[in-house]
Amino acid sequence: MRIDVFTIFPELIEHYGAASVVGRARQRGVLDLRVHDLRRGADDPHRSVDDAPFGGGPGMILMPEPVFRAVESVEQAQGLHRPLLLLSPGGRRLDQQRVEELAALPGGFSLLSGRYEGVDQRIAQHLADGELSIGDFVLAGGELAALVVVEAVSRLLPGTLGNEASPGDESFAQGRLEYPQYTRPADFRGWEVPAVLRSGDHGRIERWRRRESVRRTLERRPDLVSTRALSEEERALLDAPEDW
Repeated sequence: MRIDVFTIFPELIEHYGAASVVGRARQRGVLDLRVHDLRRGADDPHRSVDDAPFGGGPGMILMPEPVFRAVESVEQAQGLHRPLLLLSPGGRRLDQQRVEELAALPGGFSLLSGRYEGVDQRIAQHLADGELSIGDFVLAGGELAALVVVEAVSRLLPGTLGNEASPGDESFAQGRLEYPQYTRPADFRGWEVPAVLRSGDHGRIERWRRRESVRRTLERRPDLVSTRALSEEERALLDAPEDW
């Protein structure tokens, strides 16, 4: 998969993109991450990409000329996988379903990182194909948001993770939070690992994990349950005795 990221801070994306899950995906040839400096579209000695907003107000706005020029130059020279998504508070909120949709796109997609007070509306209307938000809060720019999207998608690409079953067994994969995890020692300061996890009975372990997943979701994220009612099996697991 190819993901193009347009930003005025390409070094931030490149630095993180060389490490951890994203770096592993790139090394294995699973992910083709290309980072482009929006300032290359500027045509003045100061490489200006922003200006004051019409009508007054605080902050600076990304100008359309350098942004259009930077994106179109890449599109002409290297091609560009669309959709081109503007990272913006007004976009569709990112969730696991949206991540899966992006990971399933043929070829890839592109991301445009905003900065300052925002972008000229003509960028959103006539250059971008849509907008994407990582949550209801404000950041200084879209670089961190872009990295969130890149990593979330990279983890779903076949060949990125050592265990291909991992993405399907995590929080939100089935509309539920992940079950609690434990490792050695079995007894730490008097806090013991649940006996069922040390039983060696894989059937019991699987049922326990499913029950704890549902229980944790009901307690911490009941909004997730409202989108998909509890199944009969899940209700039965919740009603099962603790020592089953």
